[in-house]
Amino acid sequence: MTIYERIGGEGAVNLAVDIFYKKVLVDDRVNEYFDFIDMPTQIEKQKKFLAMAFSGPNHYSGKDMREAHKNMHLTENHFSAVAENLVETLQELNVSEELIDEIIGLIVGVKGDVLNQ
Repeated sequence: MTIYERIGGEGAVNLAVDIFYKKVLVDDRVNEYFDFIDMPTQIEKQKKFLAMAFSGPNHYSGKDMREAHKNMHLTENHFSAVAENLVETLQELNVSEELIDEIIGLIVGVKGDVLNQ
């Protein structure tokens, strides 16, 4: 089974993204990056991106990770903050530690692109 199926499909991904952004938007380590972002659009893009990344339906048509983050000057601390918020979200949703580890493995796999290294 894919990550998408094991996490619970569309409903679970959508709920996770909604909770995740509530956490990110109050996290002083990264929330400034969202000050001028159309959040409803961002949330929808993220839902589609994660569905695709988790081997679910591919309806994502946004930028790749490197292009989307290229002028943001993100650091390891920013990346860690986002990852921590994601882990907290998944734990809140009672996702197994094994599946969380697999998801974080995917996230770490795009770290170089996000940080433009």
